[in-house]
Amino acid sequence: MTNLIRLHNFDGGIHPAENKAQSTATPVQQASLPAELVLPLHQHIGAAAKPLVKAGDQVLKGQLIAAADGFVSVPLHAPTSGTVAAVEPRAVPHASGLQEDCIVIIPDGAERWIEHQSLYQQLGLEHLSDISPRQLTEHIRQCGIAGMGGAGFPTAVKLSTGQREIHTLILNGAECEPYITADDMLMRERASEVIQGAQILLHILGAKGCMIGVEDNKPQAIAALNAALVELGEEHHIDVVTIPTKYPSGGEKQLIKILTGEEVPAGGIPADLGLVCQNVGTAAAIYRAVAFGEPLISRITTLTGDAMQQPGNWEVLIGTPVSHLLQLAGYQPQKRERVIMGGPMMGFALPGLDLPITKTSNCLLAPTEKELPPNDIAMACIRCGMCADACPADLLPQQLYWFSKSQEFDKAEQHNIFDCIECGACSYVCPSHIPLVQYYRYAKGAIREERAAQAKAERARQRFEERLARQEREVAEKEAKRKARAEAAAKAQAAKPAVAADSAAAANTADGNATSDNNAELEKLQKQFDAAQSALAKTKEKLEAARADENMTDKVPLFESALNKTQDKIKDLAKQLAAAKKAAKAAPAAASAATTDTDKGDPNSPERLKRKWETAQARLDTAIKRLAEAKEQGLDTVDALQTGVDKQQERVNEAKAAYDASVADGAAAGATVGGSTAPQATGAQTADNNAADQAANIEALNKKILAQQDRVAKMQERLDMAKAEGLDTVDALTLGVQKQQDKLLQLQQELAALAPAGTTSNEAS
Repeated sequence: MTNLIRLHNFDGGIHPAENKAQSTATPVQQASLPAELVLPLHQHIGAAAKPLVKAGDQVLKGQLIAAADGFVSVPLHAPTSGTVAAVEPRAVPHASGLQEDCIVIIPDGAERWIEHQSLYQQLGLEHLSDISPRQLTEHIRQCGIAGMGGAGFPTAVKLSTGQREIHTLILNGAECEPYITADDMLMRERASEVIQGAQILLHILGAKGCMIGVEDNKPQAIAALNAALVELGEEHHIDVVTIPTKYPSGGEKQLIKILTGEEVPAGGIPADLGLVCQNVGTAAAIYRAVAFGEPLISRITTLTGDAMQQPGNWEVLIGTPVSHLLQLAGYQPQKRERVIMGGPMMGFALPGLDLPITKTSNCLLAPTEKELPPNDIAMACIRCGMCADACPADLLPQQLYWFSKSQEFDKAEQHNIFDCIECGACSYVCPSHIPLVQYYRYAKGAIREERAAQAKAERARQRFEERLARQEREVAEKEAKRKARAEAAAKAQAAKPAVAADSAAAANTADGNATSDNNAELEKLQKQFDAAQSALAKTKEKLEAARADENMTDKVPLFESALNKTQDKIKDLAKQLAAAKKAAKAAPAAASAATTDTDKGDPNSPERLKRKWETAQARLDTAIKRLAEAKEQGLDTVDALQTGVDKQQERVNEAKAAYDASVADGAAAGATVGGSTAPQATGAQTADNNAADQAANIEALNKKILAQQDRVAKMQERLDMAKAEGLDTVDALTLGVQKQQDKLLQLQQELAALAPAGTTSNEAS
């Protein structure tokens, strides 16, 4: 250390037995290859990586096998060459004992690397100063580097400080947890890598200086770092600061307090104070990534405890099973077997020995019962206050315990439970042996779940309110249009002149406007109906994709709800469309009735009955057409439309029977008048009557043919559109066109049978 640095102290803290000497007697050893490597996709804070390989794939050492999923995530690389055996859920090292997706690799023993080179060679540059901080940060991200001393926060994210100005870099070499010596041995044997990693970090952050905090129980590591500083000429920019041994001085906020005297505010981060803190192991990994292009595929792990015959530190490939490492260290299973990942203060007992080493696994502790007795049964709190004295975060552990136990999570949050670093100092000094940290972890998890539920409910509320607003807006727009049409009709009615002829003309104009409005409304409804059908098809595709993708399972209910809503909308639009078509067809008839003389003759006359029959037949044709369209589109209105067709067919039959009876009665009446026989019609009169009937029939057939030709043209147009858009209704529409053409051909044949020989249909009409 060349600069004079004033040290400070933090409140609380404890001095547990260190037990570090037993694992520092031998140098760092290289662990052998296991039979298989199990690589969890989630080894860090943030989103799990997405696998890029599948079972049976061959991979090389350092090959990218899982990509980062989002900004707060890191990729995963193959620690050795071999074959991917599976991508499946496996148990992972976590206190919960739950399973997560993992990539399982069977090593081939060849240790074949991918082609890799330093970042300098990749960019064609020679000096660190020539590489931009952005390029360095992205390279660190691509090499999968996450914090190796704590929770595994993605390093590239921590280096992205935004607009904050960073003046000091702090490297954490305190390693205050008992038993753990991984960082100690790293600093002893690879001090140069740590210092060069610090140089890279200083360049990225633009910081003016760096302090490496090391506890005074690591004199060899301090000496090695100072020697490396002199060798690299960095003794004036980087300071190795010896700090007193006190647990938990290795906590980020506690180390910052010791070195700078500043306190990171609740809910804040060190960057708010112009500081960035990294672990010495992370700095060494950054150096190897930049200087050699090596991703993070291994780490130093301490194997210690009295149940180990050969305690020490090993360079371990990520994914190596715990059982394989215990065998290397000569592990002797105990009567009450316990293997702890991490130290005795913040570590957790593993539920099994087939779990893998991850990027944050710095220690495996296998103590005997005598060395580390099991936890005693918890007793009642005696309110001694020792936990508050030991808390390094200046919290009130006793109050947090009561709030957590009684599930008063809002009060626990008000007492800053998330500032708890879970160091275990409170549990260590508790005379009642209360597992305080476990209560705090439970409360934190419950609060996070409650926040997630509240956020989900808030999003649902916003969507519901937006939907209501949209519906109200649509209703208001429809009401405004209705009022506008009503006002237009009222004005047209008021503008009618007194003269009958002018009144008829004004009525025709008003009816024309009404017809125009009806046509406009019909066109709008048809567009909405087509858009709803298109939305229905897209929603079905998204629902099928969500059901096929396990990652989108939570979105299936949303898509199902959207599908139901779209189907309801289609039903509603179909009803509105039918009503609009009915209104559009009724308008010309109403106009004709208003502008022509009313037939005040006998309602049972053959002429009136014939028109009634033709009207009923036209309505039947329309109903049949609507039924065919509903069947083609698979709507829920098929049954209702079929019932309507049956009823309309009955009306047609009744109208035809009435017309036929009227014609027959008229013929009988013409033959008998007043009970006496009338003179027989002459042959010429009979011929004239037959000619008139034939002409009427020909005219009716010509009208039907014209109407049928219009139907064929419209059906053919819909078929062409379906083919152009690649819809799945092409086959149904093709069948519909064929049926309409057959019906047209039948009508033309009937006309040919009625028309005189050598007369065309146009001539006959």
